[in-house]
Amino acid sequence: MKKLILASKSPRRKEILATCGYPFECIPADIEEVIDENKNIIDAIKEIAKKKALAIYQDNEEAVVIGSDTVVVVDNIILGKPKNREEAKKMLKMLSNNTHQVITGLCIVSKEECYEDYSISNVTFMDMSEAEIEEYVNSKECDDKAGAYAIQGLGGKYISNIEGDYYAIMGLPINKVYMHLRKVL
Repeated sequence: MKKLILASKSPRRKEILATCGYPFECIPADIEEVIDENKNIIDAIKEIAKKKALAIYQDNEEAVVIGSDTVVVVDNIILGKPKNREEAKKMLKMLSNNTHQVITGLCIVSKEECYEDYSISNVTFMDMSEAEIEEYVNSKECDDKAGAYAIQGLGGKYISNIEGDYYAIMGLPINKVYMHLRKVL
């Protein structure tokens, strides 16, 4: 079996990939994660996933490398990771009583090919009160999370509906990954 590498430091992606049952290691890609505003959002997020995978692949050409990146889009505005508490509150107010998209780009690089894909999910938040937003921001769970929330954590209680891939919302579309890995490993 080929060596498998996840080009990420995300504990969520690591946890999700472990469900495939393949041994792997995590090597974070040191790239600048900047959305190319000249591209549509799907192509831009796939490009970041590809940059992550290729950054690690260049030193591990015998391996299969997985890169992934996730963004939250609400009302045509891309929400990255909040820089501070005030930005997290602003994001949560935008998500409150609204449906947004979570777009996850995927790239799996091996000697044989460079596979690219993406997943789009719709997530609807309940109407959050100021106190609920304050409480959630104080939990610090929204730190370092695109859109300032974690569906798999405390943030899940504010979500009234999802359409799409739950695991892609967390950061890795595991079925797409598994379907591809069983062909290349």
